[in-house]
Amino acid sequence: MPAAPPSTPRPTADPLVALADRCVQCGLCLPACPTYAASRLETESPRGRIALTRAWADGQAEPTQEGDAHLDHCLGCRTCEAVCPAGVEYGAFLVEARKQQRARRAPTWRARALEMLAARPAALSTLLGFYRIAYPLLPSRMRPLPRPPARRTSPPRSTPVMPRQVVAVSSGCVARPYEAGTREALARLCATIDIQVVAPEGQTCCGTLHAHAGDAAAAATLARRNRQAFAGIDTVLTLASGCHDALASAIEGRAVDAIGFLADHADRLQVRRLDARVGLHLPCTQRNVTRSVGAMHRLLACVPGLDVVTLDAGTGCCGAAGTGMLEDPEHANGFRAPLIAQIEASGVDCVLSANIGCRLHLANASPVPVKHPLELLADQLERAPSPGTGARPR
Repeated sequence: MPAAPPSTPRPTADPLVALADRCVQCGLCLPACPTYAASRLETESPRGRIALTRAWADGQAEPTQEGDAHLDHCLGCRTCEAVCPAGVEYGAFLVEARKQQRARRAPTWRARALEMLAARPAALSTLLGFYRIAYPLLPSRMRPLPRPPARRTSPPRSTPVMPRQVVAVSSGCVARPYEAGTREALARLCATIDIQVVAPEGQTCCGTLHAHAGDAAAAATLARRNRQAFAGIDTVLTLASGCHDALASAIEGRAVDAIGFLADHADRLQVRRLDARVGLHLPCTQRNVTRSVGAMHRLLACVPGLDVVTLDAGTGCCGAAGTGMLEDPEHANGFRAPLIAQIEASGVDCVLSANIGCRLHLANASPVPVKHPLELLADQLERAPSPGTGARPR
């Protein structure tokens, strides 16, 4: 079927209506939508949500608790956007719809607490430090996240003698403690190709969580802080595919997906053989936003002996949806269950996933370790210099 030209929205003062007017109601998004696949309800599809919120904005219908629940259930995976022939910007539509939803319905105390902590990465890291200590004593129902790794001591600093490029790395919010090892892996990989990685002070959460919760003001404040932190840096590498879009918007396109960046230098990476079977989970944001799936396969192909099993059970979406796994765990766990069953049946030694939220969600139920693909790659380096990571993020 030939792609239809993007429809021209009617002039309107409401950005939500302008975005919704691009939808031609063809329904091609329905088979791609995880929530529609699970429920077979029109209101749980992108087309249904667009029609519903369009009716609210036009005054043709009054918002209801049931209607809001359909909007809440959207995972923000943007798979619909990738298949839409009319060019509907569903990601922007969802942000605007949630913004208007928040104006009429106050967020829960849990949502407010999560947003507050994400905007204060240092406080969040401290809290997760206490969570690590208490973790062995907690019952399973009080373990919403896997146990955070032990705090790492700063490695001996060793940078390329004459680096040909200096890049920055984004440390995010919850990723700050959980991805310390991933940032070290990135620095080791970059050092082998004479690139130095720095972690500027002052950086913060990317704001995706806040934008998807409808708090546009908080998202804008975080974007401004990141713009200031990364000022003067030409390339900022992102390790979490779910954070990439917001950071790229904040720093005007200087954000580069770390997987794609390293794939461009794959011929210079010297790695040892690894006879192992790994499960590769492809986060929705990696498939639909950073679009680095091909780069991911090129990097893993550098490791001789590696047997890669793509984890695609169900719709392939794990259901984490940012804080959705914490606010509505039953809903999130339903999407995760087929992937966990596939992991158990496949006999893989570990699971790889390029998004922090997906890794945390999968790790809380996976029978095998879950890690970032770059950690596996760095472990196989034939020469692995200690990374020079510049200033530690605050």
